[in-house]
This record gives sequence, C-alpha cells and structure tokens, in this order.
Amino acid sequence: MKLFRTLIVLTLLGAAGCRSHVIHVTVINASSQPVSTIIVDYPDATFGVNSLAPGHSFPYVIKAMGTGPLKVQFTNAQGVSHGASGPTLHKGDEGAIQIKLSQDSAAFF
Repeated sequence: MKLFRTLIVLTLLGAAGCRSHVIHVTVINASSQPVSTIIVDYPDATFGVNSLAPGHSFPYVIKAMGTGPLKVQFTNAQGVSHGASGPTLHKGDEGAIQIKLSQDSAAFF
C-alpha cells in the first residue's frame, strides 16, 4: 500500500509540471589558437575544462543556487591569463548562455 501511495504522489508531481530550472552554458573558442585552463564560476559552484581547440565548444548545464555574476577565467596560447564577468544569475534562472573566448577577451551572449 505504501508503494502504491508513493507511485501516486510521483505521478501527480510529474503531471503538475515539476522541472528543474537550469541554464545551458556553452563555452566556445572563437579564436584561431587553443585556449586552456578555462574556469567558469557561478553562484555557489564552478566548472572547468582543461583546453579547447580553435572552433571547438564545451557544453555544460548549471543550476543557479544563489545570486551572483557568471565569470570566466582562461589562459591564451601565449600563456597569458584573462578573465571577464558576465550576467548576474539568480536562483531559479533558466535559459542558455554562450561564452565566446578569443585570445584576449570573453563575450557573453
């Protein structure tokens, strides 16, 4: 009987449209040389990728658990570090953001 009630509750939650609010972030190397040590910082968490070849991208899904800026740090092909701040994220935000990296800057779309 307990299993039956659990199944009913899960079915009702699914029918009510419960879903997770996530942001699809894509980091793109828009330059003609590799970039490395890419760190993306957002409220309450961070993700990174070791390197991106020219023209390649790295998709990642995040869930904003607080309020704060989306930031990126990376190293260009000459070993110079760069950083940039993007939009402010809020708990429950959803959508998609692209971070396009060049050899000396980052742009958020």
